[in-house]
Amino acid sequence: MAQVLSQRCFLSPYGGRRPLSCSSARRKSPGFVALRRVSSLKIETLRSASRSGGLHLRILHVGALRWKNSRGFFSAIPVQMTLTIGKSQKWWERGLQSNMKEIESAQDLAESLLNAGDKLVIVDFFSPGCGGCRALHPKICQIAETNPDVQFLQINYEKHKPMCYTLNVHVLPFFRFYRGAHGRLCNFSCTNATIKKFKDALAKHNTDRCSLGPAKGLEESELMALSANKDLSFTYAKKPVPVPNPDDVAGGDSTNPTTLVPTINGTGEDSEGKARFVSAGG
Repeated sequence: MAQVLSQRCFLSPYGGRRPLSCSSARRKSPGFVALRRVSSLKIETLRSASRSGGLHLRILHVGALRWKNSRGFFSAIPVQMTLTIGKSQKWWERGLQSNMKEIESAQDLAESLLNAGDKLVIVDFFSPGCGGCRALHPKICQIAETNPDVQFLQINYEKHKPMCYTLNVHVLPFFRFYRGAHGRLCNFSCTNATIKKFKDALAKHNTDRCSLGPAKGLEESELMALSANKDLSFTYAKKPVPVPNPDDVAGGDSTNPTTLVPTINGTGEDSEGKARFVSAGG
């Protein structure tokens, strides 16, 4: 583009203070401007300070010499033109609220669920090429805006296919609801036409309730499957509680020797391990 602008902004090959070979009437015409075949090109890249950081601008500066008629001669006057080329945000980056977060890894997902406490967490699986996901996205952003106490976690299917396969997510758009010690409450797929299913689940699970303990997060079987997937950088280990003395058990100690405390990179949380095992997908 810069080369085309540079070539087309010249009307005369003469430079310096040499007279231009054209009629006097034409030189006196207000619409006549002669430019040398010399242009300076400068490109600057700017990044806007927005919440999602997805807006980029390229500013193209094209400088040239404009010639002014002075006693039959033309003197040079610097001329600069600025062309701004904008790069629009991706559709899943538009309208994001402060309670919406894009998950970067399996470790990020597990820790985000554990750190949510008793807050309702909605995991949104989407794909950039999914038309249903794109149509539903504005409504999800509106719901997030009107429910600031709910945490929305977005997972890009194309970027995290091994994790999605392991979590048995094969249809999009897909949603999972988690809350506190209850862990996963429900999961389903819905589109723009069936958004009522999403709103009903939100109304049902976003009610005030007493906390029953620390957040459960992913099921134990899912954590084990994520750890077994070689395509993921995720570690998980079950840490057994020390087996009590048999005499203490005979004496009525209610401690359960089979209780296991799973750990995620050293972080221990209770887990019931009721979900069926999901094998890692390629």
